[in-house]
Amino acid sequence: MDLSKIKTLIDFVGRSNVTELSVTEKDVTVRIFRNAGHAEIDVPVSDPDETVGAAAKPVSGSSPAASAKQAFQLKAPVFGILHRASAPAQEPFVRIGDLVEEGQTLFIIEAMKVFNTVAAPLAGRVAWLTEIDGVEVEVGDVLAEIA
Repeated sequence: MDLSKIKTLIDFVGRSNVTELSVTEKDVTVRIFRNAGHAEIDVPVSDPDETVGAAAKPVSGSSPAASAKQAFQLKAPVFGILHRASAPAQEPFVRIGDLVEEGQTLFIIEAMKVFNTVAAPLAGRVAWLTEIDGVEVEVGDVLAEIA
């Protein structure tokens, strides 16, 4: 199943009253479910013995759970290499404390030679960011918190 189909399904769940959707195509099953008003995706890893990159770590000493209780946790929608900037020598898209607008690019995740932008789902202030860059992330890893 290609990424554009998955994004379309996520958009559908986000706009509809559907709370859970499961789609199987060839040997890939994608489950999308709505949690607290936001669509999330759960894609199983095909090889459980596959090594995983470094876990997302906070820039500061605090953890995502220690951030503001009302902050929205932005999670990785796909498995791939996380990039915090458009190119290695460029400034990151956002920093802690920046105000972001809905739809603003926060990260790029490179998956199978395709660069997927990760946009802010809502407007707010960046309360927490992962410090990793150029490292693998898994679906569901917390990348940022927006308050």
